[in-house]
Amino acid sequence: MVRIAEIESGSIADELSLEIGSRVVRINGERVRDGIDLTFMLSDTDLEIETLSPGGETTIYEIEREPGEVVGIVPAPDTIRECANKCVFCFIDGNPEGARQTLWLRDDDFRLSFTYGSYVTLTNLGPKGLQRLVDQRISPLYVSVHATEPDVRRRLLVNERAGLIMDQLRSLIDGGLEVHTQIVLCPEWNDGVHLDRTIEDLWSLGSSIRSLSVVPVGLTRYNLNRPVRQLEAHEADEAIDRVDAARARALDERALGWCYAADEMYLIAGREIPDARYYDDGALYENGVGAVRRFVDGFKNGVRDTPRYDDARIRLVTGGSMAPFIRDLAPALHDVTGAQVEVVHAVNHYFGETVTIAGLLGGEDILAALGPCTEQDVIVLPAEALNADDVFIDNVALADFRSRVGGACVLTGYEITEALRAKPA
Repeated sequence: MVRIAEIESGSIADELSLEIGSRVVRINGERVRDGIDLTFMLSDTDLEIETLSPGGETTIYEIEREPGEVVGIVPAPDTIRECANKCVFCFIDGNPEGARQTLWLRDDDFRLSFTYGSYVTLTNLGPKGLQRLVDQRISPLYVSVHATEPDVRRRLLVNERAGLIMDQLRSLIDGGLEVHTQIVLCPEWNDGVHLDRTIEDLWSLGSSIRSLSVVPVGLTRYNLNRPVRQLEAHEADEAIDRVDAARARALDERALGWCYAADEMYLIAGREIPDARYYDDGALYENGVGAVRRFVDGFKNGVRDTPRYDDARIRLVTGGSMAPFIRDLAPALHDVTGAQVEVVHAVNHYFGETVTIAGLLGGEDILAALGPCTEQDVIVLPAEALNADDVFIDNVALADFRSRVGGACVLTGYEITEALRAKPA
């Protein structure tokens, strides 16, 4: 059943006086399992909707509607389908004690994969679950493969069902679905010849495997070497070479790169970040593939429109991964704004120094890196370090942060130039 969270004003559901809090039980005799089911079933023009009120009363509504006419039922969020694996590199094991509750959720939900591009392992789906994906055209999906050799994948995910991945992917592809895939590369686990095998196996499935991202394992001080270690520079370098070999074939045979090494792989290897052509349509930015290039190019395109900040000190907060790039860009920002520009590299003590991305910086670590602030300071925070409630990952609220920086102006944005264009009056 799906609970009704809202009714759109002026819609069919509003005219029928459907009650918020009621549950949609069946549509046209079929059980409604979740919001995806609801959306799929409401596409029919002739509907018989069975609801259960908060008081326990069953009501059946018969609806005939024109194509495109909105029913107007807004469902409550579904309960998240949790992960059945015990991955040797699980991010949950890297959380500090007392981390916010949402960080402990072991999600592995195909609905989040379809709607938000989250990567799932498919280990919690049996034949009926896979068939549902096909029947409802849940495509494209984003799947964490990690390894195609059954024994290697079972060892990584600590789940006997993990060895079924190739059969599962074939089932989805035969049903007409498309899939983006990824490998979280763990040294001495799924690299080297295992990486070659995974690339080859996924390529052999054809063009319905739309992409393969190779991402280095990310570890905190809480799960480092327990049992997985980080990639060393020469290992990242070797992995990029293997990816490049796959790309050469893909470009020759399918006219697109197909296989991509994540930005962090280049940073570990000490290699230059590729130019924009490497990333084709840029669909994998959220998976750390091309985000650095997009940031650098976006800065160069936007800096000319940045307003003056004469007599100010602009303090650009970032983590270790982006600090060198922002230092290279800082002189151009000084020339346009007239401000003194400082790059503030905040070391991540909350998760440990192995974590260098700006999105996982805590408020306390940023405050420590900033030190004393004045009213002449303009502090630019990375927007990805804050959640939808404007709270840092260590539960420091942005409002509290502002109160602790001595009257300094605090701006935030996904692009530095975007944040500075929001200059206060």
